[in-house]
Amino acid sequence: MVQSGSKLHEVALKKLKSRGVKLEEIAELVYDLQKPYLSEITMDICLENVQAVLRKREVQNAVLTGIELDVLTEQKKLSSPLQEIIEEDESLYGIDEILALSIVNVYGSIGFTNYGFLDKTKPKLIKRLDDHTQSNQTHTFLDDIVGAIAAAAASRLAHGNPEMSKIMK
Repeated sequence: MVQSGSKLHEVALKKLKSRGVKLEEIAELVYDLQKPYLSEITMDICLENVQAVLRKREVQNAVLTGIELDVLTEQKKLSSPLQEIIEEDESLYGIDEILALSIVNVYGSIGFTNYGFLDKTKPKLIKRLDDHTQSNQTHTFLDDIVGAIAAAAASRLAHGNPEMSKIMK
């Protein structure tokens, strides 16, 4: 049976938490992205936008799919060569980024720029998830999903608050 929207949301949040991801850490990425442009930005506003992104069903589906693939990789349950590709976070694989872009796409083109920046620089939480020496967990998909959630939340914030923009003043 397919989960209801609110149940799917709860499951996605639990999965993120079980993988060591705190929504406040994603909000911090949003804050860093938008602080130069939105003079009245707060961490609470950033967290609100992260939560709004996570209420989208397509985002919940991407979170669950990516985490499941990471977990199956840890358990060595994928067929070769996919097992090794995801395990090694093969640079030419790209499907992890494609899944992340499905999240970014929900909030428009500015999200692609934000996501590209986060994927290239790998700040804070993203760096921790991407560092394969820090834990016995695979985060091939999760680091990109977290970056995409932050990029989408930053885009949502920028589009929804033109009155806060330093550019508009």
